[in-house]
Amino acid sequence: MKVMVLPCRVVVVVFLFSFLVLLPRPCSTASIFIPEAASSPSAEPQVDLELATDYLQQYYHLQKEPAGRMKRSGPTFTSKVKDMQIFFGLNVTGELDSDTLDVMRSPRCGVPDVEEYSTLQGSRWNKNVISYRIGRYTRDLPRSTVDSLVESAFSVWARAGGLSFVKSQTSHADIMVEFVTREHGDLFPFDGPRGTLAHAFGPGLGFGGDTHFDDDELWTTGNRGFNLLVVAAHEFGHALGLKHSRNPESLMYPSYRASRPAHLLSREDETNIKALYNRAGGRPILFPRFGWTSHYNPWTSGSLFPRLLQNRCSPDLTFDAVSTLGDATFFFRGRYLWIKHNEQLDIKEGPISNFMPRIETNIDAAFWVPRRSTAYLIHESMFWTVKGSRMKGKPRSLSHFGFPAWVQDVDAAVHLVKTGRTLFFMHDIYWSYNENRRIMDFGYPKYISEGFPGVNATINAAVHKDGFLYFFVGPQVYKYDNTQKRVVGVEKTNSWLGC
Repeated sequence: MKVMVLPCRVVVVVFLFSFLVLLPRPCSTASIFIPEAASSPSAEPQVDLELATDYLQQYYHLQKEPAGRMKRSGPTFTSKVKDMQIFFGLNVTGELDSDTLDVMRSPRCGVPDVEEYSTLQGSRWNKNVISYRIGRYTRDLPRSTVDSLVESAFSVWARAGGLSFVKSQTSHADIMVEFVTREHGDLFPFDGPRGTLAHAFGPGLGFGGDTHFDDDELWTTGNRGFNLLVVAAHEFGHALGLKHSRNPESLMYPSYRASRPAHLLSREDETNIKALYNRAGGRPILFPRFGWTSHYNPWTSGSLFPRLLQNRCSPDLTFDAVSTLGDATFFFRGRYLWIKHNEQLDIKEGPISNFMPRIETNIDAAFWVPRRSTAYLIHESMFWTVKGSRMKGKPRSLSHFGFPAWVQDVDAAVHLVKTGRTLFFMHDIYWSYNENRRIMDFGYPKYISEGFPGVNATINAAVHKDGFLYFFVGPQVYKYDNTQKRVVGVEKTNSWLGC
């Protein structure tokens, strides 16, 4: 996979206003040299030596020599080859054998694998609502497709890290996304087809977070060319502060791999992003158990174990899903849950698994069908059916509702009792499902902006209450009158939890 290329070895780390800023420094022109003390490299064809030299200079900070001089410290070249072999789990010989050269020829991310870049691990945005803007688009895909893929790539990290990403139209967005070629203004030029696919800067001011894709590549939605979703998700990991992983199963592995599971993040990726952003929304507070016992209804009782309570009054609070279930409203965020009973002031909260032991994941969307007294909880391409306080059967595929095969997740869902329809929202489009006939309505999907004028952002969660639709968009909630077809009010998300 390709990521941000920090072409020369030098990165100047500057602390401004508590941000870690990465400023590239120009490099001298590379010269091709043959290490005198390295037995294997000197025996390789010149083209392989040039490839290896460029690769090691770019990704392992091999020192460049002044033009016209031959480097005589061969062991340094050999040691860099060994560093690269160690990183990729190859036989550590220090020689340019076929396996080593195969890796060096593989398309990849432009961010270095070792040394200076390791100082970036731990840098993070000091907020959990991050803005982005797409400046220049590729000609390989429709703009709407690029928008959807970029949004999906951010959502991969949003779910795992408790983050929200908001698309901005201003030039002051935290993360600027652009498709460019060759020299493009950041001193780290691209190299044409293959080679370096993309690069991204770590969190900070100026270039911080900016992500660039080489538009000399063929960007696609599948396995032909390079899958934009896969590469973008990798690059945004860097833009959030993560470094490369040596684990081939990790999304942060530097070499591009088109074939990946539907859930892009490995357990290692999830652990790393949580370690960086587990304070998002406020520092968690450790509370002891409150003494509830196992005979309490798991839907209404508190945790039976010590737990970390999240700051529900954070001004940046966001939800992944919101739904009424009976006489209560459920608010999902990551693997955390708040339950607010309509007739009570107190709010139950804790990990989802404390209330629903069979669910060990986050919930992306949820809706309640009152006439069936049934709730549907969606995670990626699967959903659980809950009747009363009991799970019914095993999780089923989202295709049950009649979605096309390419739909593997939804952002939000809400049921409208008056029409008997359930609306499913995904990126900038939505579907209408007829609960009576159990089929998807004809003519969908449609654009959200057309069906709900005034709602022009990705919907994180939705709920129908007291005759109004409420759309949760980042830390704000739009109160929508579906009869008048307009937004009639805007609230803070945390106000729904009594803040």
